Amino acid sequence: MSDDFALYIHWPFCESKCPYCDFNSHVRETVDQARWRAAYLQELSHFAAETRGRTLTSIFFGGGTPSLMEPATAAGVIEAAAGHWAFAPDIEITLEANPSSVETSRFEAFKSAGVNRVSIGVQALNDDDLQFLGRRHNHEEALNAIEAAAKTFARYSFDLIYARPGQTVDAWRRELKDALRLTGSHLSVYQLTIEPGTAFHRERIEAADEDTGAGLYEITQEILEAFNLPAYEISNHAKPGEESRHNLTYWRSGEWLGVGPGAHGRLRKNNTAEAVVQIRPPESWLTAVETKGHGTVKRTALAPEDAQREAVMMGLRLREGISRKDFQTQFGCALDACLDTDALKTLIEGGYVENDENVLRATAMGRQCLNAVLAKLIA
Repeated sequence: MSDDFALYIHWPFCESKCPYCDFNSHVRETVDQARWRAAYLQELSHFAAETRGRTLTSIFFGGGTPSLMEPATAAGVIEAAAGHWAFAPDIEITLEANPSSVETSRFEAFKSAGVNRVSIGVQALNDDDLQFLGRRHNHEEALNAIEAAAKTFARYSFDLIYARPGQTVDAWRRELKDALRLTGSHLSVYQLTIEPGTAFHRERIEAADEDTGAGLYEITQEILEAFNLPAYEISNHAKPGEESRHNLTYWRSGEWLGVGPGAHGRLRKNNTAEAVVQIRPPESWLTAVETKGHGTVKRTALAPEDAQREAVMMGLRLREGISRKDFQTQFGCALDACLDTDALKTLIEGGYVENDENVLRATAMGRQCLNAVLAKLIA
């Protein structure tokens, strides 16, 4: 097995909670940056003891809003990681950011800290929908942030959300074409879903209906494909070679270490995958790290069949699909062993799945309804 792995750092704080967001994000009037920086370094040191000799291929600062952390915190984490592990020559170090003028002004400092890629939470390109989505920036600030990212970083991306209530295919087509004037080599485009526990769910907000959502998805694929930004994953588009290396670790069932409140990781121990989960409430995680050196709440050895099912669920999100050879190498069994072969035949005949001696992949139609495909396919 490869010694390569990835590192995820969770910064749990935001200026406000967006009404569609079900992530582990929290609003605090003040944050003791020095205390949090020390805690991240402590938990990194804890995990370094069991991962010595490994090579780090990516670091991802997610949240929450990591661009609200002091650049010195990011610098400290990156420097500590470089002391614990070897860095791949082309290591990707991504920071999620919001387009506010305060955060945009920090781009140069984050670059000096070692960040070489930013992902900006734009979400919409008109002020009415930005307000509806609870975003604190306006259209002009979004444009300024993207322009600043393009000037500062060789690689950048931004997010958009579609299937908003009342959104039409024509309106989305216009907005998407506006976005492409700003896009570099990567764009993430997510369909709005109303998740339990969110403000939208409590207010009984409804996303676009199923037929409209399907039409919006199809026009997204058509326009971005023509712009040389094909979908390499259900919601992520990139020019060839510019895919998010960090996220590919997840979808290819690689290993990653999760540090920070609520972070999840996957590490292999004695050839068995372990799911590692950190304490979710920020202050509880912080206290645990200061008390015992880490904030892990649970470590679970995954049964082989569960690890295999997870690999299928993640791998079929990718346009490239699942390599039969890689699956055999990783799990010591054939891919078909964890599939319902009768369902596989039906899905192939229906045009939802493609299958040959090398690869199993979902078609474009199959990726559009992947949850239903997986419900039938996984034995």
